[in-house]
Amino acid sequence: MNSGEATRPRRIVLVSFPGVLGLDLVGPAEVFSTASRIRPGAYTVEMVSSAASHQTSSGLGLTAGGPLPRRTGDLDTVIVPGGAGVGDAEEDAELVGWLSRAGDDARRVASVCTGAFLLARAGILDGRRATTHWASCSALARRHPRVDVVRDPIFVRDGDVYTSAGVTAGMDLALALVEEDLGPEVALEVARWHVMFVKRPGGQSQFSASLAGQLAEPGPLRALQEWIADNLDADLSIPALAARAHMSERNFARVFQREVGVTPARYVEGMRIERARIALSEGSRPVDAVARDCGFGTATTMRRAFERRLRIRPSDYRARFRSVARR
Repeated sequence: MNSGEATRPRRIVLVSFPGVLGLDLVGPAEVFSTASRIRPGAYTVEMVSSAASHQTSSGLGLTAGGPLPRRTGDLDTVIVPGGAGVGDAEEDAELVGWLSRAGDDARRVASVCTGAFLLARAGILDGRRATTHWASCSALARRHPRVDVVRDPIFVRDGDVYTSAGVTAGMDLALALVEEDLGPEVALEVARWHVMFVKRPGGQSQFSASLAGQLAEPGPLRALQEWIADNLDADLSIPALAARAHMSERNFARVFQREVGVTPARYVEGMRIERARIALSEGSRPVDAVARDCGFGTATTMRRAFERRLRIRPSDYRARFRSVARR
């Protein structure tokens, strides 16, 4: 891909297709548009498509700003969203061929969610690390064995090719690209305008415990999840939780994973990490006090959990994000 600092507005091109997921498309577009309002002239943002008029996966009508550009050498960033229409888009020879050329000529190429399948079909992901929506990682790995699929990160950068997890992760990726271009202050200002708590760093696991699990069906486990959130400093071992749910330990562990999607231990650790990251970014309590309040017991235990799940130390997390929360 071409390199070099742009002397004119960076041309951001979002590629749409019938059945695109609207938020995959509009979310990144709004991030770049907002950045250009904060830093006038930073970007031009346009939507192109091989289908002039089409609908999103939710039925909203779209009219492309233009066809696929004939010249791809002056494109700064090409972003390919996902959606229910990806399968049909993969059979669009014009679109796939254009993406292949753009992958050679544009400064960088990115995908959101299942848009990774289109990049893979165009050969752009061959030999690269990439991610996609968690529900589609196995299919991407199976259908494109030359792609090194990683399941956990919010987004992955491999050279000048970026891929992100599902839906809102596309906005995290767009913020990272803005930071790369314009610096952290502009990216954080964009995050504030879009009421995003923080800009989640690329390569890290998803911070929100709600993305790692889900609410159980209404009943004892749902009530237990609510109790856990209010009692993170309590004994949250499997024996203690099973007793509170009036279930055997074995049955509790089995039912919890089935309904919530993760093991009880992983869910509890995720909730504690989420509470700790809020405390670290919004307050000034010492790290060891935060660790006790959130149920880790010791700062060492919390540090290990942060490094394992977020790939960052609690102290580094505080240094990076506390100033953002205070603004």
